[in-house]
Amino acid sequence: MFQPAYLDHNATTPLDPAVLAAMLPWLESQYGNASSRHEYGRRARQAIDEARQQVAAAVNAHPTEVVFTSGGSEANNLFLKGAAASMRPGVLAVSAVEHPCVIKPAAQLARQGWEVRSLAVDTAGSLNLADYAEALLSRPKLISVMTANNETGVVQDIAALANAAKAGGGWFHSDAVQALGKLPLDFRALNAAGVHALTLSAHKAYGPKGAAALVLDKRVELQPLIAGGGHERGLRSGTENVPAIVGFGCAAELAAQRVAELSARLRAMQAKLEAGLAGLGARIFAVEAKRLPNTSYFAFPDIDGETLVGKLDRAGFAVASGAACSSANPEPSHVLRAMGVAPEIARGAIRISLGAGNTETEIEQFINALQATVGRLQGLTAIAV
Repeated sequence: MFQPAYLDHNATTPLDPAVLAAMLPWLESQYGNASSRHEYGRRARQAIDEARQQVAAAVNAHPTEVVFTSGGSEANNLFLKGAAASMRPGVLAVSAVEHPCVIKPAAQLARQGWEVRSLAVDTAGSLNLADYAEALLSRPKLISVMTANNETGVVQDIAALANAAKAGGGWFHSDAVQALGKLPLDFRALNAAGVHALTLSAHKAYGPKGAAALVLDKRVELQPLIAGGGHERGLRSGTENVPAIVGFGCAAELAAQRVAELSARLRAMQAKLEAGLAGLGARIFAVEAKRLPNTSYFAFPDIDGETLVGKLDRAGFAVASGAACSSANPEPSHVLRAMGVAPEIARGAIRISLGAGNTETEIEQFINALQATVGRLQGLTAIAV
């Protein structure tokens, strides 16, 4: 019997049963405030400490380098605004394909005297190295380039980019939210190459929403966004969300354990999916670049992406027309625009992001449903013309 298929894992992932089991006691009987000095509080503090160790181990960092936040957006803002507040304005370089939670705080800093340099990408979505080299001549004080793009899945060579920027003495940050659980992450190696901070998020890796982390080189000085009781080394005040943090720790540990096996399985399904898409005449974006093993971004000429998403939803397939955080924006994807994709093609973009629960049978069913849906829409377009 046909079951609806969830194909939007870059937006969020289902909670792993083991993660839920780890969280439940902290939602029921273990309700202490981690700042309290009695037994309830001490248990909560111990649970947070253990989760911090799990997150750190998942990316080969030290537990003292992990700063918990409420989400990836907060972690990115904490680095950019917190770092900017600790120095005089200068050049801030961010890639043109960053998530809005990097692009928008960069724009806010521009209004505070910072010169924001947008780093160009090529037609495949990889950073344009000539443009990057030119940007480094201005000796940017802050640089932010995402590890893996949430729309195209394109993976940047963060270690090489950071190493090239070392001589300039700036602080290098990477949003690695989409990479956790899909790619191996080694903060110690990245730090040696010149990366000072990495953003992670639980709900992209089968953990709960409401928990994320900024993995931060302790030599970097940040001003907190939220002042208060001095939680998280004074960088993020506020009573800790113990259940979510515990879930994050469990999810991070599982992600590190499963990354090789899961990536191989996702890559095989991605190949099957894209063979089917090519057979239907879809234009698949960023195929020339290194990509995440789960992400396929494509469009059909003369078919509106939002319309296609709605039709597929009614057919039982949950897909996206771009980034979930930008779903209310009718404009074409800024990522595709940066790649030089024509607006009429970009407006038709559909993203499939596979996850641990997907099967090859679902891929086959999706291709069949897509073929029928696209055929009907193209027929309507032909009649209209």
